[in-house]
Amino acid sequence: MAESLTVERRASQGKRNVRRLRRDGQVPAVLYGHGGEVVSLSVPHDQVSQMLRHGSRLVELRGAVQETAFVNDMQWDVYGLDVVHLDFIRVAEGEKVELRVKVELKGEAPGTKEGGSVELVMHDLEIECPVGSIPDKLVVSVKELHLEGAITAGEVTLPEGATLITDADAVVVTCHKLAELEEEAVAVGEAAEPEVISRKAGEEEEGEES
Repeated sequence: MAESLTVERRASQGKRNVRRLRRDGQVPAVLYGHGGEVVSLSVPHDQVSQMLRHGSRLVELRGAVQETAFVNDMQWDVYGLDVVHLDFIRVAEGEKVELRVKVELKGEAPGTKEGGSVELVMHDLEIECPVGSIPDKLVVSVKELHLEGAITAGEVTLPEGATLITDADAVVVTCHKLAELEEEAVAVGEAAEPEVISRKAGEEEEGEES
């Protein structure tokens, strides 16, 4: 479902005017595509926050323009907390777009009762999808995931009309023994330790020679 955003035209450009917009609770944006004019806009910060909470990428722009658009890009502040600029691209009904969609696991894996731990390897997948069918997330059921099992990207259910761009053989989620995971963590820690010890030993030898 498309998120509705109330937009206003931005007549003024430049960093000073952009900073003033943000202080007033507005997020700068630009709309382009389909051979139409490039329009500088502003969107209320609270509406942008709501759009992010809902995971929406398809939006209905209302107010200064009446357009259906796709959130093509978002720029964040240095802390990764707030969106500081939005790029909207015009889209038409039935048009397809390429995008990355987050993965969410659902259910309890039998493998957890078999001594395993579920690990989400890929947090999002890239798909091509009709704009009217863009999902907020891709739900992956782990109800059939047993110990030492895996689910690949090609096994994830996609919206109607969507196609997978990510490699179909890419592993999305696995279930491994807890002991194996602990051994891997220990091995990584031990691999780093000898380098530090040898370096210290070398420093001591240099000190003795001097």
